[in-house]
Amino acid sequence: MSLKSVCVFCGASPGARPIYHEAAAQLGRHIAERGLTLVYGGGAVGLMGVVADAALAAGGEVIGIIPQSLERAEIGHKGLTRLEVVDGMHARKARMAELADAFIALPGGLGTLEELFEVWTWGQLGYHAKPLGLLEVDGFYARLTDFLDHLVAERFVREQMGIDAQVVVTMSNFVGYMIEEAVRLGFRQIVLIGHPGKLIKIAAGIFHTHSHIAD
Repeated sequence: MSLKSVCVFCGASPGARPIYHEAAAQLGRHIAERGLTLVYGGGAVGLMGVVADAALAAGGEVIGIIPQSLERAEIGHKGLTRLEVVDGMHARKARMAELADAFIALPGGLGTLEELFEVWTWGQLGYHAKPLGLLEVDGFYARLTDFLDHLVAERFVREQMGIDAQVVVTMSNFVGYMIEEAVRLGFRQIVLIGHPGKLIKIAAGIFHTHSHIAD
């Protein structure tokens, strides 16, 4: 098996700071430059539109999946390689998961978090073994990762470390590193918490991080 497509979860809002726009644009471009297909929620607004436009501008293939009820609210992107309109949110998530070989979450709101945790849970239950990347952008996910560590400490989530590796990453090699680790591990589910320019945490199985971050 080889990775041919990456599903990106992200906000339909641009967020409060330009750095989110920059991160989404960089990610979309790097996915396309690696010859991967971008699968996402199909919107033309917010970070969704940014990541799609960047991938398209870099010559990439982009497939959008959007519910009919949200096509107007999120403004379905008309310039994609393919835009699929589905019946509802459940169909959207199932179709994105079907098309994707890996998943990356950029900053976003409740919908992004719901998509992230659902696909993560599916992996933990054995429904798939696809890698999942949580791309940290300027501390956006810091409190979430702290809370996830708290869940482990309180024994509501079991700590099962198949790997404990830390390497310096940048936005440009985040996607590549994710692919390389997935291949090396034989596509068992992995979770990567990437801090561009800093450290990446890799957990196979249940979530776990360490406290220190490099400068």
